[in-house]
Amino acid sequence: MMAAQKLAHLIDRLPPARGTITADAPIARLTWFRVGGNAECLFEPADQTDLQEFLNGLPSDIDVTVFGGASNLIVRDGGIPGVTIRLGRAFSDISNDGDIVTASAGAMDITVARSARDWGIGGLEFLSGVPGSIGGAIRMNAGAYGSEIQDILLDATAIDRSGGIHAVTSNDLGYSYRHSTAPDDWIFLSATLQGRLEDTQVINDRMNDISTARENSQPIRERTGGSTFKNPAEHKAWELIDASGCRGLQRGGAQVSNTHCNFLINTGSATAADLEGLGEEVRQRVLDETGVDLEWEIKRIGALPSAGGQS
Repeated sequence: MMAAQKLAHLIDRLPPARGTITADAPIARLTWFRVGGNAECLFEPADQTDLQEFLNGLPSDIDVTVFGGASNLIVRDGGIPGVTIRLGRAFSDISNDGDIVTASAGAMDITVARSARDWGIGGLEFLSGVPGSIGGAIRMNAGAYGSEIQDILLDATAIDRSGGIHAVTSNDLGYSYRHSTAPDDWIFLSATLQGRLEDTQVINDRMNDISTARENSQPIRERTGGSTFKNPAEHKAWELIDASGCRGLQRGGAQVSNTHCNFLINTGSATAADLEGLGEEVRQRVLDETGVDLEWEIKRIGALPSAGGQS
């Protein structure tokens, strides 16, 4: 009863919106791992103006969490307090002007790569091997197969917690390996990406090579979240994990993939606690065995469950 009162009270405090606001929203189904508790409130804005007006009117003490494709993400079992903003279909536009591609933040990376191919624009093929959406890729400088977002990003637009709009270039984002210096409260809205005009078949062949490589080396048909840990300097995370005896290691319904041991998988019954706990066990074993402290690449958000059950 207390939880219901809290939810109703939170919704009563939210500004009006044209998009959808859902109380106590199940979001495990929206994530690649298929785990996690409910969002206290889930807001899916109708468009950029709707999002801007909502943020501008949102009381400053209400927490805001954002996700798009929810690929490289573990939502904890206690759920997400405050307002969770999901950029869905309204933020999935993709267009081109010559060799430049403009993509909204909710557009899936693989869809951007395929659209670029169909327009005869090369240089974006690596996005077909990156799980998730463009917004997340911009924030974390996502990459695969020798390329990263910083290699192709011309500029991006973001909105802050108060509804202010920011236009930035790649150089403004302080990119490094799987990291940017973008403020935590920024929500990326769109990006322009520099490609090069090429023969469509040549581009398609490169994308097929990436697809084959992924099929052969990653558990892409499992419930997973992409690479779990960043590669440390002069090391590959999977090699350290393998050398520490963690291949196939299990905790509850979570398992270190036998196919690629820098991937965690939900075998069907995992909780978020299983996945995060297994990841921490892997980190400790690698530290004990090799002296290397692995850094999470997967983002973990939300609250731990209360002792009496889900909060």
